Amino acid sequence: MADMISIRSVSRYYGIYKALDDVSLDIGAGEFFSLLGPSGCGKTTLLRSIAGFDTPTSGDIRIDGQSVIGTPPNRRPTNMVFQNYAIFPHLNVEENVAYGLKRLKLDTAEERRRVGAALEQVRLGALGKRGANELSGGQRQRVALARALVMRPKVLLLDEPLSALDKKLREEMQVELRSLQKAVGITFILVTHDQYEALGLSDRIAVMFGGRIAQVATPKDIYQHPLTREVADFLGGMNFMKARVTGETAGELSVETHRFGNVRVSKPLGFAARDGHATLGIRPERLRVLWDDAEADHSLEGQVVDRHYFGEITHLIVDVPGMEKPLSVSETNNFGADDIPVGAPIRLAYDPDALVALRD
Repeated sequence: MADMISIRSVSRYYGIYKALDDVSLDIGAGEFFSLLGPSGCGKTTLLRSIAGFDTPTSGDIRIDGQSVIGTPPNRRPTNMVFQNYAIFPHLNVEENVAYGLKRLKLDTAEERRRVGAALEQVRLGALGKRGANELSGGQRQRVALARALVMRPKVLLLDEPLSALDKKLREEMQVELRSLQKAVGITFILVTHDQYEALGLSDRIAVMFGGRIAQVATPKDIYQHPLTREVADFLGGMNFMKARVTGETAGELSVETHRFGNVRVSKPLGFAARDGHATLGIRPERLRVLWDDAEADHSLEGQVVDRHYFGEITHLIVDVPGMEKPLSVSETNNFGADDIPVGAPIRLAYDPDALVALRD
């Protein structure tokens, strides 16, 4: 996959505050890429720098091989969908979508053809004459997408475009957004703080903290093999524990844990043991309840100290003697996890391969 966007050593200072700190990143042509992180991590500043609405203090940004530093937004091969959609209330749907085309001075027939095609792409073909104030939240989001796509950008930039929608509509629009990206085949870059949105939509994800990129990987790799404790903790729940390093090779660590025994784990990039110790993690769903007299090669015993019901799953909080903190366990309710009372003894099975070593 050829690179559509190449970002090299980009920093952005506001006085002494570093919104971006020496960021380098490549994004492929036709890739659905997400910038994920908490508020204030720099993800929106990076998106605005690509769009041309913000200017880096230092570094270079290239789009399709051409540096765009100093190029105004309207002359870049990008278009942006904003968080509030920025729909013009005095224009109908067709007029909103056609707004950006006016500067191209197309003939009337070509303009209508492109507007119609863009509306069909977002499934609004029958609503072209509807007023902007007559649209639902989901329809407004589609109009904003059509208005961006009608300009035929090489890169579509999305600044938390689903954040104003309710949960059910947001999930529906996530499916539509991914289908739309596959249909048009251009590069999409999404800014979000919603981990599940990023995991469900993206080809790759960059997780950001404090103006820097902590990790770039596919959704599966970044979830199953986070490099740092910070990434692991941000992307879903994680149980952490200390372990003693007993052996080390180029790609593997041998560690001794108090309750999970002696295990071998992959060594994360840039790992350095602190005083011979390491931090390990295991996802709550990789711990499972042992029912009745079921046996497992690797198990723990504890007591349920709390539980949280979430419909299809229950989060059990289990105190295991010798652990610094209770373990979080995610169990489906098919077999009655929601009926396990607080105070009940419990046995948990685990696979040693589910343990990952993390950089602190």
